[in-house]
Amino acid sequence: MTLYDIPLHTLADQPTSLSAYKGKAVLLVNVASKCGLTPQYAGLERLQQQYGERGFTVLGVPCNQFLGQEPGSAEEIQTFCSTSYGVTFPLLEKIDVNGESRHPLYAELTQVADAAGEAGDIQWNFEKFLISPEGEVVGRFRPRTEPEAAELVAAIEAQLSA
Repeated sequence: MTLYDIPLHTLADQPTSLSAYKGKAVLLVNVASKCGLTPQYAGLERLQQQYGERGFTVLGVPCNQFLGQEPGSAEEIQTFCSTSYGVTFPLLEKIDVNGESRHPLYAELTQVADAAGEAGDIQWNFEKFLISPEGEVVGRFRPRTEPEAAELVAAIEAQLSA
């Protein structure tokens, strides 16, 4: 099974999968509305605007596993993201990224090591995975890596078609 085969749902509860993004570079991020890192939404949206037309998308995955920092309903999450940060990138349903109820997508993603060679559980909200247009995870960036950090932007640009 590939990442493209794992069943997902949009925030609006419509069935989807990463195959909908085949041929695009995807920055998959577990997000939360009430976190100290929530302002990263602004940088994520700037990446979406800057690279969206070049075959890139941010994909937000709400998660409430870190101190209950994403307690809202799907509608509340969507409203918060669009009104507070002007988010235009797609959001998936709220899921668990760690533990016994970990979503199958994150069961695969957490096997990938970061730049320091560490794999395993998601550390906090706003951990980022860069997926190539071919569906391979090509980078893992921990929560405190800002969306527009030089190493993350360079990794995104390396995945984009000219």
